[in-house]
Amino acid sequence: MHLMSAQRLCDLFEAHPDQPTLSWSGRCHDCQAKVEVTATPQSDGIHISGGAVYEPTEGRFFLKCDACHRKDPVLRNFQACEVYSRVVGYLRPVAQWNDGKQAEFSLRKTFDRSLSVAGDLS
Repeated sequence: MHLMSAQRLCDLFEAHPDQPTLSWSGRCHDCQAKVEVTATPQSDGIHISGGAVYEPTEGRFFLKCDACHRKDPVLRNFQACEVYSRVVGYLRPVAQWNDGKQAEFSLRKTFDRSLSVAGDLS
C-alpha cells in the first residue's frame, strides 16, 4: 500500500479550510504504539511529522510511527474485508449494493437473545 498522495492531502486541506494542520491519532499498524501524525502546509510543500498516513480505501486511514516507517515504508498485512449479507433473497457483497440498501444496512441493529427481558418464559 502506498502513502497518502500529496494530491489527496491537498484535497483534505481544501475540504477543511478552517484547520491550519491536519492530524491523525491512533496506534501504529506495525508495533501498536500510540502515534499522532500531523500534516502542515508550508511554502515549500506539506510537512508531515510523527509518522506516516496510509489510506488504502477512501476514508479509512492507517498509521505508522516514524521508527516503523523507516524500517519498512510499505503497509503490509492489510486486507480489506468484504462483508456479505442478504438483500432481496440473495447473498451479495454489501459494497455492490445500491446506495439506499447500503444506508439501510448501516442502520441495522443486531439482537442478542441472551439479553432478553428477565422473566421471559419462552
